[in-house]
Amino acid sequence: MDRVYYDKKAVVKFELPNLTQSQIDSYNWLFEEGLKELFDEINPIEDFTGENYILEFLDYELDEAKVDEETVKAKNLTYKAPLKIRIKLTDKKTGKSKESDVFMGDFPLMTSCGTFIINGIERVIVNQIVRSYGVLFTADDFNYRKYFGAKIIPTRGSWLEFETSNKNILSVKIDRKRKIPVTTFLKAIGGFDDQELKGIFAKVDTDPENQYITSTLLKDPSKNSDEALVEVYKRIRPGDLVNAETAKSFIEAMFFDSKRYNLGKVGRYKINRRLNLDVKNDFENRILLIDDVIETVKEIIRLNNDPNGKPDDVDHLKNRRIRSVGELVQSRLRIGCKNFLHLRNYRNLWIRLILYLKLNIKEDWRQLVQADFRGKELDLKFVMFILHIIIVFVQFTLLRVQILD
Repeated sequence: MDRVYYDKKAVVKFELPNLTQSQIDSYNWLFEEGLKELFDEINPIEDFTGENYILEFLDYELDEAKVDEETVKAKNLTYKAPLKIRIKLTDKKTGKSKESDVFMGDFPLMTSCGTFIINGIERVIVNQIVRSYGVLFTADDFNYRKYFGAKIIPTRGSWLEFETSNKNILSVKIDRKRKIPVTTFLKAIGGFDDQELKGIFAKVDTDPENQYITSTLLKDPSKNSDEALVEVYKRIRPGDLVNAETAKSFIEAMFFDSKRYNLGKVGRYKINRRLNLDVKNDFENRILLIDDVIETVKEIIRLNNDPNGKPDDVDHLKNRRIRSVGELVQSRLRIGCKNFLHLRNYRNLWIRLILYLKLNIKEDWRQLVQADFRGKELDLKFVMFILHIIIVFVQFTLLRVQILD
């Protein structure tokens, strides 16, 4: 018997959506785009000198599962599939190269219900609600007046925190280190001089009683970009001797290198929307741009001059985002990649070990290890232990690189 509705309003019928589809789409994104982003961050890997060998990641492939879901549950196994990567090793001196497939490990597969089967038991990864990347404007109340600031939060890299003092001085802190005048920071990253900075902010710094750029320039100890570079470096690393060229390389690597600084797709979108920028949201533009800093400072000055200005609500859902399973797994894999690259600090010990085993070098590999760790007994013991584990148990299944004879 059909149900009868006596309500005069029309009844709207709709199908219940698949509530686990977001989990499935997120995990598919991990293998379609997420892993590629990870490999692009560390690709290519060069040896310590940068003159001998270079290792490149070309492509990756996720094979089919060897056992189906029903059998996995019945035998208390893990539903997984092998991940293989196509890599290329090049000898820079001879110009010869060799490609090979490397087995990176077994990845758990997601079922059609959005779950994982681990040792025969179905498990799920719960989404997280976190603070969104991008720019966020804040305010501090002092003496019946609001002093605005901002935070530029990247997916990966150093935070920038802008503040306004009660003397109308705009400053910025890098990773919560010592304060740096905003004009000094802009001179360091943009090469501006005092007159250019006044011209850039002339349209917003219009309050005759509160001249923010003029007050900040009076506090600015630098006169040109070279002095500003050295000053910023000293605030980040006090006590180190540095020249302008070294400081420039350090700052460029901190903010303009995609391997160390990344706003992410969400961060670039939020910055474009909040600051009314028209920057293409691609991988190249997800670093810190000079326009991002300039427009952030302009917005801080505008909010300071507006008696009705309000800061952003940190707890509002528009300043929150959901981190689903694909992004959560990617963040853990990124930590693993960093640990893998940690050996690069020790003259690429893993490459030298491969050379010893594959090319039958007559040198004792233990002597090669000890030569790199003189005066670092704890690091030496740790690496020797790891190498023994790799040799005895793993037998270099993660390093199946066929080097040319």
